[in-house]
Amino acid sequence: MTEPADAPDYVAIKAKQNAAWGSGDYAKVGSTIQITGEDLAEAMDLRPGSNVLDVAAGNGNATLAFARRWSNVTSTDYVDTLLNRGKARADAEGHAIKFQIADAEKLPFSDGEFDAVVSTFGVMFAPNQSQAAAELLRVCRSGGKIGLANWTPPSFIGALFKTLGKHVPPPAGVSSPALWGTQDWLDTTFGKGASTIDIKPKEFIFRYLAPEHFVEIFRTYYGPVHKAFLSLDNDSQQALKKDILDLIGNKNTATDGSMRLPSEYAEVIITKA
Repeated sequence: MTEPADAPDYVAIKAKQNAAWGSGDYAKVGSTIQITGEDLAEAMDLRPGSNVLDVAAGNGNATLAFARRWSNVTSTDYVDTLLNRGKARADAEGHAIKFQIADAEKLPFSDGEFDAVVSTFGVMFAPNQSQAAAELLRVCRSGGKIGLANWTPPSFIGALFKTLGKHVPPPAGVSSPALWGTQDWLDTTFGKGASTIDIKPKEFIFRYLAPEHFVEIFRTYYGPVHKAFLSLDNDSQQALKKDILDLIGNKNTATDGSMRLPSEYAEVIITKA
């Protein structure tokens, strides 16, 4: 498919994304949301022995969840350091999982190769969203399932990325990743290739010692936030920190000085036509 002349430079954007996600240590954050992979695996209710592809797998939350249920999992990401962290976790548990570098927008697999294709808070960050969605459909067999966990626009993480965008503007022409958490976009993007699209609103609770603890962990380990802080001078860093703390203050349900913050996400199960 030829891109229009004024299309974003997806190659350059992905190179910067790769550097961002490879910075810090995403596994420090990713491991805290393991429950979302487990919930997705339960919701999909696959037969043991199913062939499952995890796209933009990060440090392997969904990968491990499906392997624990005896699926044959291929775990992919375009950041090798993240795959290495997932492999270390799999080795520690004794799972035979295939790990492979792969671009979500150009998956190196045959049409209909997998019984299920999954991604938890991963593929939603692909800059060419329609191409990534088309690839998920392509490599899933007819009658198979695509399972996703995606942050929604009103979620805490959706708001966090808007806050980052005020200080470090996103690439021109690239839509918000949170579109993957909206019914209209999912219906429009996957509708022609799906027999059913089931969307369930869910919440993940971010729990940290204090709001300042959250900011410190994310600015140190979570690639996009880490890179955003690094790109700013000291005064601008302080302004970004204040905005994040204000955002947390508006959503934090803890009353003891700690942080207990619900963030909505969409659990999506698509059955391919």
